[in-house]
Amino acid sequence: MVSAGSTDSRPDGLSHETRERAERAMEILSLASPVLVAFSGGADSALVLAMAVRTLGAERVIAATSVAPSVARSELVSAEVFTAELGVRHEWPRTREIERADYRANGRDRCYFCKSELADTLLGLAEQLKCRTVVTGTNADDAVDPFRPGIRAADERGVIAPLRDAGLTKHEVRKISRGWGLRTWNKPANPCLASRIAYGLPIDAARLGRVEAAEEFVRLALRSLGAENENLRVRDLGERVRVELDAPHDRDLQGAREIHSAITRAGFTGIPIEISTFRSGALNVIDS
Repeated sequence: MVSAGSTDSRPDGLSHETRERAERAMEILSLASPVLVAFSGGADSALVLAMAVRTLGAERVIAATSVAPSVARSELVSAEVFTAELGVRHEWPRTREIERADYRANGRDRCYFCKSELADTLLGLAEQLKCRTVVTGTNADDAVDPFRPGIRAADERGVIAPLRDAGLTKHEVRKISRGWGLRTWNKPANPCLASRIAYGLPIDAARLGRVEAAEEFVRLALRSLGAENENLRVRDLGERVRVELDAPHDRDLQGAREIHSAITRAGFTGIPIEISTFRSGALNVIDS
């Protein structure tokens, strides 16, 4: 259960330093009221949303979740459940990055154009709803990742990132979330569907939908094999498709007919299929 209404900002089990950083993040939020939180449904933005509710009260917080072809439908469902538990207003703005040629070209700066579209949309929404600030869940680890051009796009537009600015890491985000009883504390990262498509391959709604369907069908196949997997990616590499699974499934399921059938069913026909070990951000590695 979510306990964001509690006034205790110092959950048990946290170091003094983590508690101080959490309090600093909440102080940043206290100066930004009322806020519109860019809520993806992931652990980071969920914690920011819960912090905002604790600090400001639900009536001064609005969550906004982008609806776009690159956002998996399963993420929208989980986001709706979480905001309902917090009792905050939830908006569903449609973003139109898919209409931007610079986004569709899928260069290594793709995220810049995606986050520019998102930030501009949310800033416009915030103005309509009389919110003072747009807030994201960027954490301190994200800030040192060299492959995060989307952070620059948000910073250029004055969007704030309390977790990052307070120095909270991903590990601390999960520890605080667990202490507060947030259902997202151990939720695996699930970035946008475009992150599964190799740089240079043009992005369109059909390509994104094929990746989403493939991951859904592979999950069903894994369940039928008794091999449910925490982390799963289906990566469209153009001339081949790569299914990434956690160990030991990446080794045990080499050549599994059910997985190959799931990938083909999603529309990857006549393309070689490989199964390998899950790596977060694998497409940012040059040799991918």
